Amino acid sequence: MFDDDDLWRSLSPRQSAQRTAVVAQETTAEFDFSVNEVVAMGRSPHKRALEREDNHDRQIVADALDRVRMTAMAGRIFATLSGGEKQRVLVARALAQESRLLVLDEPTNHLDIKAQLELLALVRELGTTTIAALHDLNLAAAYCDRLYVLQHGRVAAHGAIADVLTPRLIQDVSASRHTAIATPSPANFTSRSGRSTPARRTGPRTRRASRARTRQQWA
Repeated sequence: MFDDDDLWRSLSPRQSAQRTAVVAQETTAEFDFSVNEVVAMGRSPHKRALEREDNHDRQIVADALDRVRMTAMAGRIFATLSGGEKQRVLVARALAQESRLLVLDEPTNHLDIKAQLELLALVRELGTTTIAALHDLNLAAAYCDRLYVLQHGRVAAHGAIADVLTPRLIQDVSASRHTAIATPSPANFTSRSGRSTPARRTGPRTRRASRARTRQQWA
């Protein structure tokens, strides 16, 4: 349900796409489409069959590329981009749909740590209501406002980061021992297996390295 509408039952596919944009963890769009053409596909829910794009559509596509900082890549072939660049383009395509809800299915899958941080920082800057499926505790804690922890297909806990990511809950869900290290900002939250270490303030480069060392993959 979104805005009192059942996206699966009461709306047509076109109406649903006008309300919700989805960025899947993998894409099969490996044909020789340019970046601009891939983003323009996001306008499909707003067009009739065989209707061509107009200046209004082209401006929306240009704005979407600008928001994800990919304007310079507009003429590049999508298949030649790096994994992080492809994800930015797919986010731009979602923005071109002008939907009020953005759904990300493991958006950091197969990305290196630098690309992961850049992508989630970008999504957070967009100011769009976003639901993201993440398996990395550190990334979830750093970029989400609220968390819903799933276990065996059911919600095991939900709420603010500090209320949800407790050592007890993480142990119950992941069947492993963790120590949550609280720091002044949610963006600095890390989880570490084993013994507890006092938290300390660090610079951006050190925090990125720390996240890389302490990432926990869990379902």
